[in-house]
Amino acid sequence: MVFESDLYRPIKRHLESLGLEVKGEVCGCDLVALSEGTERVVIGELKQSFTLELVLQGVDRASACDEVWLAVAASKRGRGREHDSRARKLCRLLGFGLLTVAADGRVEVMVEPAPWKPRRDPKRRSRIVEEHRRRRGDPVVGGSTRKPQLTAYRQQALTVAQKLSEAPCRPRDLREVAPDAAKILQGNVYDWFERIERGVYGLTPSGHAALKTWAEHLPPS
Repeated sequence: MVFESDLYRPIKRHLESLGLEVKGEVCGCDLVALSEGTERVVIGELKQSFTLELVLQGVDRASACDEVWLAVAASKRGRGREHDSRARKLCRLLGFGLLTVAADGRVEVMVEPAPWKPRRDPKRRSRIVEEHRRRRGDPVVGGSTRKPQLTAYRQQALTVAQKLSEAPCRPRDLREVAPDAAKILQGNVYDWFERIERGVYGLTPSGHAALKTWAEHLPPS
């Protein structure tokens, strides 16, 4: 079993190789490292594994230093949280460095301490904004991830299904209530629709069942 104190010597050697003077257990910090002339104050916190408590300790120390390093024991087979891209992103967001210590004492830098400048993802942003704008009302309770989501696409598909339950239609007849009707009918993602004849669509048994399942979310006929 690895103890937090087992991490201290390898981390101390690593920080000393960066030109810092390291001392353990200073004013409640697992380690404090100073550059010559105290131009750079570094605080390190050690834990057996990457935990929320470790991150919170770093947050608490951040206002008292120039750099925060979090250090954990390297997990076997690389399956620990320190290898989770979200954990590394969190460290970057907070400006923390992240180190791992292997069983043989090798130290690996997972994240360098530096202010985080997120790389924008315009496609993802546009997709989120488009979904928000196209969705009618607020039909899904936040946090309810274990059941099918009533997306804007599903809302349009239900509108199409509702109209087809009244009578078979052509895509152009549905365009006013569902702008993507043609794409929805041709894609038939949910297996709700069937082509009765060329250019004319009707509703399958699955489509009728969907109308019952989502009845409370259907627009007024």
